[in-house]
Amino acid sequence: MRTVAVLAYDGMSVFELGIVSEVFGLPRPEFDRPWYELTICAETPGPVRVVGGATLHTEHGLDVFAAAETVIVPGVNSGVSPELIAALRAAHARGARIMSICSGAFALAAAGLLDGRRATTHWRYADALRERHPAVEVDADVLYIDHGDVLTSAGSAAGLDLCLHVVRLDHGPSIANAVARRLVVQPHRDGGQAQFVEAPVAADPEDARVARSMDWALGNLAEPITVATLARHAHMSERTYLRHFARATGSTPIRWLIDRRVHASLPLLETTRTPIEAIATAVGFETAVTYRHHFGQTMRTSPSAYRRAFTAPE
Repeated sequence: MRTVAVLAYDGMSVFELGIVSEVFGLPRPEFDRPWYELTICAETPGPVRVVGGATLHTEHGLDVFAAAETVIVPGVNSGVSPELIAALRAAHARGARIMSICSGAFALAAAGLLDGRRATTHWRYADALRERHPAVEVDADVLYIDHGDVLTSAGSAAGLDLCLHVVRLDHGPSIANAVARRLVVQPHRDGGQAQFVEAPVAADPEDARVARSMDWALGNLAEPITVATLARHAHMSERTYLRHFARATGSTPIRWLIDRRVHASLPLLETTRTPIEAIATAVGFETAVTYRHHFGQTMRTSPSAYRRAFTAPE
């Protein structure tokens, strides 16, 4: 049974704590395999006041927190104590998997665990994380980042994406998909948090035409698709299409198309033995070399490594 510890602290929202509890704390006898053993810890054992006037009580302190195989820090709302920093460093030093949700990345950064690495946090806190910890390469355009030993996720709900990712790593895609179905969420949410950033986009009939061209592209990824092709399906000039696409999505058509093709390849890697070359062609890349290049940029790993991680024997 894999041990998981999550930090509780005064003034926290229980949403992120609930995410961790739902994924790692509930028993899963239907899987007929050892599940996780979850412990809620606090810097000082005893009562912990949470948002809404409620109080939870835990008997477990930072010693238990640092001893778990997976250590999770949800969003923190104040400075990081020396005791928490010491606990995170001790856990990391003995090989624990360290995870953060939302602004919990500030605690990992304070412990020096993110120095020289990409990390993410809620887009509203990205600039503050950069300024406070310049050694961290902050990427505010993703839902989560996995370095194996240290994992960070974006806003609160992205913690669920990260937790399901960890279940995929530990138990394989079919188990993770089953947990996602129980939660009535997508097993793998495409895109990054940039799509959720508030933007002053006015309602415009031309945006609907852009959306229809994107829907067409998603149904025809294997075909050669250019900006001219998309503009033609939107009944726009290329220049007009590029302007409206950027306003509607915050991206370029080619960047968006590459991301869609990479993510369309994931189920093929997870559930089939189709050769990499054939997968590249199936999702619209001209060559396997091009596919591997863009896959690496998007997923920060290779298609072969991704396949090995997600097709482990169950």
